[in-house]
Amino acid sequence: MAEPGTYVLVMERSQAASMEIGALGTIEFPAGGYGYVGSAFGPGGLARVDRHRSIASGEKLTRHWHIDYFLGHPETQLVDVVLFPGRDLECTLAAGIDADSIDRFGASDCDCRSHLLYAAEPSAIVSAAESYQ
Repeated sequence: MAEPGTYVLVMERSQAASMEIGALGTIEFPAGGYGYVGSAFGPGGLARVDRHRSIASGEKLTRHWHIDYFLGHPETQLVDVVLFPGRDLECTLAAGIDADSIDRFGASDCDCRSHLLYAAEPSAIVSAAESYQ
């Protein structure tokens, strides 16, 4: 997966939780589906998704980005990944997917409101992301 591109991690939480998310502090997360929009245009490209999978499975414990804290929570499940190889759609998807946003999450290096989106069901995030393919 060395090709660069954009991705959407689709996650599910079966229970609400309060989590400490690095410099953002404590955030309340309701049960439901979540989509995290990220990009991978540096070295390794979309292999970055493998790092996210390692955090989600508990194999890797290092927390660097906001999403690491969320994925690393034991009740967060990574259920799908939607890939956009060779396409720079990070901010377009973050703003365009019809879902609630978790303010400032994952958007410290851009002007977006958020890169973490919430919907009652993860399938809504998948469908919305796939409409950009």
